[in-house]
Amino acid sequence: MVNTVLAPRPLSAGMRAQLNWSPGPGVKILGITLQNEENWVVSAAAKPVGICPDCGMRSRHRHGWHNRRLQDLPVQGQAVNIRLALSRWQCRYRKCERRTFTDRLPEIAAPYVRRTGRMAEIVGLVGHRMGGRPGENLMHRLGMLVSDDTILRQLKRGNPASTQKDTIRVVGIDDWSWRHSSRYGTIMVDLERHSVVDVLEDRSVESAKAWLQERPTIEVVSRDRCGLYAQAAREGAPQARQVADRFHLVQNLREAIKEQMSVYGHAHVRPILSEDAIASARSQQRRARVAHRQSRQEIFDMLQALRQQGLSYSEIARRTGYERRSIANWLTSKAPRDRNRAALNPTSPLYFEAFLAECLKNGNRVGRHLFYDIKNRGVSAVLGPRRVASVAAILWVDGQPDALLLPTRQFWF
Repeated sequence: MVNTVLAPRPLSAGMRAQLNWSPGPGVKILGITLQNEENWVVSAAAKPVGICPDCGMRSRHRHGWHNRRLQDLPVQGQAVNIRLALSRWQCRYRKCERRTFTDRLPEIAAPYVRRTGRMAEIVGLVGHRMGGRPGENLMHRLGMLVSDDTILRQLKRGNPASTQKDTIRVVGIDDWSWRHSSRYGTIMVDLERHSVVDVLEDRSVESAKAWLQERPTIEVVSRDRCGLYAQAAREGAPQARQVADRFHLVQNLREAIKEQMSVYGHAHVRPILSEDAIASARSQQRRARVAHRQSRQEIFDMLQALRQQGLSYSEIARRTGYERRSIANWLTSKAPRDRNRAALNPTSPLYFEAFLAECLKNGNRVGRHLFYDIKNRGVSAVLGPRRVASVAAILWVDGQPDALLLPTRQFWF
């Protein structure tokens, strides 16, 4: 006996079109129209039979019907709206307490929402990657008309961790900006699930403390160096251990290395040039500093004049091209601020600049004596053979313009 395999019946063009436009299983496409050459309207209806959600009995006795509007994925950049006709059925089973029920289509959309499940998934993904306002701009360009508030609501609705107060063990606390340099809030992250738990309206001890007190299962609080969050963690979750997250650890390490390297380079790097070249270079640096200071004064006067005209920071930024934060820093001071110099290491010879200047003024130019004087004051150095170690002690003295003009530059080691 030979087994024969029947080939599947090919679909017609109309059937394929209906399957492409269908929002999901159990829906029959009634018609497709294009309105205003921008929006597609798909008319659809559910199955002609209903199933009671309580007893599971089928019913064909229609009690009424209503239309439900859903937003679906766009087609070639044009929005698609679905008009879904849903029936209300009567349950004829006598022992069932439910008398009427409406068609439920969980495969297509959740109850009381205005977009299909696949559309809601895209909204959540875009919002998670880009945020509210940038996500709104991108989705409008793609033909999905949603607002930034809708994107944020979808993010919170699709996050199950926001309702699980008794299962959060490790929480991360950090601040974020509602508006750049203007208003800040607090974000709570479940570090075990890698998901956002909640967003607080402000950045204060009271709000963070109240949020932590509602979740007594928290064991670890990861935060930055902000004192507000440290106090909130101590008062709101005294049983939890406070730690620093990886981002802030790396940031603190980078700042410490940068500060030490700048001090090290400033203390030990000296150009090997002739006396005339050194004097010429210093005069050029002096002229450059004066020109730079004059330029900063002109910028300061210009910003003050624009501010006195009643212009806002945003308008001044638009006219000048500077950042709003920089403009705010300029206008909050009475004079142009000088650039901060690198912090000196207390164990560096340059830390004793005033002391070495006083020694030079008194005529003490013996490198070995200067070395032991600053070593007794905390310089961590070792006097080596010949004069290599003592050179580090008189680098500052050797680089002074007054020292270059002395009749003799003989130093004894």
